[in-house]
Amino acid sequence: MFTLTDNGRKAMIIGPTAVLPRPLRVAVRKRLLGNLEVDIARRSQLVIVAHPKSGNTWLKVMLTRLYGIRHGIAAEDFAKYPALADRNPDIPRFAATNGWYSYERAVGDKLTPEAPDSELKHKPVVLLARNPLDIAVSWFFQFTKRQSAHKQELINADLAQPVDRNNIEMWDFVRHSPIGLPSLIEFLNYWERNLAALDNTLLTSYEALRADPALVLKQITTLMGDSFSDEEINEAVEFGSFDNLRKLESEGFFRSGGLTLRNPKDPESFKVRRAKVGGYRDYFSPEQAQELEQLVLDRLSPSLGYNDALAAQNDSAAV
Repeated sequence: MFTLTDNGRKAMIIGPTAVLPRPLRVAVRKRLLGNLEVDIARRSQLVIVAHPKSGNTWLKVMLTRLYGIRHGIAAEDFAKYPALADRNPDIPRFAATNGWYSYERAVGDKLTPEAPDSELKHKPVVLLARNPLDIAVSWFFQFTKRQSAHKQELINADLAQPVDRNNIEMWDFVRHSPIGLPSLIEFLNYWERNLAALDNTLLTSYEALRADPALVLKQITTLMGDSFSDEEINEAVEFGSFDNLRKLESEGFFRSGGLTLRNPKDPESFKVRRAKVGGYRDYFSPEQAQELEQLVLDRLSPSLGYNDALAAQNDSAAV
């Protein structure tokens, strides 16, 4: 019996609704895609909450490869890695959601302290944080160069001032747009608070994943009630290395999912773009960077772990 994959189900929502008038199209897509997002999370063994450009695709690839190694799935079969769990019941499903924008908010609403008790509240949930300054730069490139038209439309539909990706500069996007740095700070604070109300959680970060991916994979699989040998984990880390994923993306290896190649002539359009911690400073003047850093210091929860380093940077800059 033929069964639609989750990507197929999504396509069956987006395609037929394309002919609807915009307000109706947005409303129908938000409801149906929200229901699908909740269903995916319900069927998954792990829910990863992360803002776009925080490393969630990278983490999912390494986790999927880890289970693939255990069950003898060859690396060349990862061209359609998001669909591996559809074909092999031994591969867990990993739901990655921001739980914040458009239809993905449907999952976020079920994980708030005020929401009724549900199956989702008892699943392993990982919050993958990242320095919001680095997110902001990568998010600008994602939104202006990679974002699908239907998802961009849904995000803009919730904004009082929609973002025109064709006519916005990075500074205006990061500092002044409704999905810029202030919104990213609010996102991280919101999810840090909500995580405390759930049963089985881990707060980790993109920076921790960059520094020691093997350790983070061990922490997450332990959260899921599983364990792997160092050899298995190291092989998954090697497959998910920046150089390897960048090479595979540039070759057009991935046939579905977030790592599909969009524009081979524009390196800034790549999903695996730079992977540089603190790289935001390369895109702003010293004065602009200091203004953005001060905004983080003023508003971001200190317990997320970014404030001390930023305060030290600002102190050294002032000397």
